Amino acid sequence: MTQKSRGFQKFWQELKRRKVFKVVAMYAGTAFIILQLVDIIAQPLQLPTWTMTLVIVLLCIGFIITLLIAWIYDITPEGIKKTESIEEAKNEGFKAILVKRRIKISDIIVVAMAIVILILLYPKVFNKDKFKDIKDADGRISVAVMPFQNMTNDTTWNVWQDGIQYNLITSLSNNPEELKVRQIESITGLLQSKGLTNYSSITPSIASNISQNLDANVVIQGNINQGGPTIRINAQLVDSKTEEPFKSFQINGSAENILLIIDSLSVMIKNFLIISKLEKEGTIDIQHLASTNYPEAYRDFIYGHKEFFKGDFPAAVKLYSQAIAIDSNYISAIFFLSVAYLNQDLYSEAKKWCLKLYGKRDQMTRQQEIMTNELYTEYFDTPYEAIKYFKQLHEIDDQWPTSYFQLGRIYNQLHQYDKAIPELEKALEIYNKWNSKPMWVWNYTGLGAAYHYTGQFKKEKKLYKKAEEDFPDDYFLKYNQAILALTIGDTAEANEYIQKYIFLRQEESASEAAIKGGLAGIYNIAGILDKAEAYYREALSLEPENLGRQSTLAYFLIDKERSISQGLELIDKALKISPDNYNYLNTKGWGLYKQGKFKEALEILQKSWDIRREKAIYNHEAYLHLEAAKKAVASQKNN
Repeated sequence: MTQKSRGFQKFWQELKRRKVFKVVAMYAGTAFIILQLVDIIAQPLQLPTWTMTLVIVLLCIGFIITLLIAWIYDITPEGIKKTESIEEAKNEGFKAILVKRRIKISDIIVVAMAIVILILLYPKVFNKDKFKDIKDADGRISVAVMPFQNMTNDTTWNVWQDGIQYNLITSLSNNPEELKVRQIESITGLLQSKGLTNYSSITPSIASNISQNLDANVVIQGNINQGGPTIRINAQLVDSKTEEPFKSFQINGSAENILLIIDSLSVMIKNFLIISKLEKEGTIDIQHLASTNYPEAYRDFIYGHKEFFKGDFPAAVKLYSQAIAIDSNYISAIFFLSVAYLNQDLYSEAKKWCLKLYGKRDQMTRQQEIMTNELYTEYFDTPYEAIKYFKQLHEIDDQWPTSYFQLGRIYNQLHQYDKAIPELEKALEIYNKWNSKPMWVWNYTGLGAAYHYTGQFKKEKKLYKKAEEDFPDDYFLKYNQAILALTIGDTAEANEYIQKYIFLRQEESASEAAIKGGLAGIYNIAGILDKAEAYYREALSLEPENLGRQSTLAYFLIDKERSISQGLELIDKALKISPDNYNYLNTKGWGLYKQGKFKEALEILQKSWDIRREKAIYNHEAYLHLEAAKKAVASQKNN
């Protein structure tokens, strides 16, 4: 054995002799318990969001101090003493008589701590989705409805034991996409084969056994009670495998209205089962916002949400509209319908639905009200005012990634990238904690853009590698990867990403002009302006009547000062056809500003801004252009 290995072994033995490992284990257990307790009490006591960070820092400092104390001191029956050196310990010799080891207080503390840790960990490790085991392989919930038991002591109600069963089966069977309902013949046949003609003898255990024979994961049982003229029907939903009830219903009414009572019970059970099933299909971070009592509306909302996050906003608009047609007070559907219009630059429709939403604030939860106020502010004010609302959402729920992503988006829009980064990182951190991928690729590309504009290219590249795992075939991700590769001078890698980008755009039937325009954008952001200009011109040549492509080339020529005069010629042609287009006016005003014609530029930029604020929403680039013209005119006056 080498001298170095002997030294390490000696150090290791000394750590054990001084009980350092035992102290570290006890400290780690205590720290875990403290962190769990802080996590539990933080929300009820409304502690600030930095509380957990402070506790972690203090525990880290305490850990270092504890290590030092454990090395230097030892707790003995005579009290705290400085630990003897190994030489001193050897001089005392060893006792030859073996004594039975007594249970120490420290042992009791360790056992108690382990029990507490297990109690705290149990709900995190073993808290399973209660609907996971009651869904079949195809995602549907299979249901068996037992005859209801007559508990009224009035035999005239016996007919309704089968009557309620029949009506429930009929009602639930109308939803084959979500539910598989075992029919009455199958259930009756099994009951008769077991000699169960007296329904009072159908215990929960027997009902569960019959349901399992029918491959039904949920069994519905209930009874009929009467108090005077009032009839009460109770129903219970039970997991047939565990015999554990997971939902109960109770409904009262007059005996004359028994059919209405049954219908109401059917709707309650149906809505609960379908909505519970559909909730599992929605994204984790939106489930708590998507409340409605209409399963058909909920279904349209969830499917619309899937289209929304795929970027198919017209399809999302259609589905959200269907949900609202069923439930006109469906707050979340109205909110996302407005945003879906916004993402298509259909500002008048977006604002119209925002105003409808704004008028329903008295029906909203606090969270929904803050979101609505934020959306209204973005439409009719500026993003600066919107920031406070996202911070309010953080205070209500600091584990909701959407609020962090949206705040990061706002900061990116305002070019405040240093502020955007921690917000966007936090959103991804929460998704990672949930072991769930983000809603869409923009969670990655938004953070990637912030890294890019702050020169953090290594972080950006690492981020995109992770993004590839979640969104392997997203053309916008390839777009950003190509920009990064060109920026850092990796031409070979850039070409690979560009080829993938072209292929993916072609797969979704994008026009050749759109693809050329995308390539122009890649080279433009990467600072390779000659290639960018060539692609912009090629895109326009493919669609010479497209005013948008004409405007894009004009803005590029002006903003990058490639040919301001030619850019102005192009935008003047577009303005002849669409004289009140705020984007075209902004481009012309910016061109005049670049030529030093500040007064003329200010007039046109102001006109552009006024029309934009009326017909569209805030745009930071246009705001910066207007402010630059104002300062230039003011400077001329002062001179």
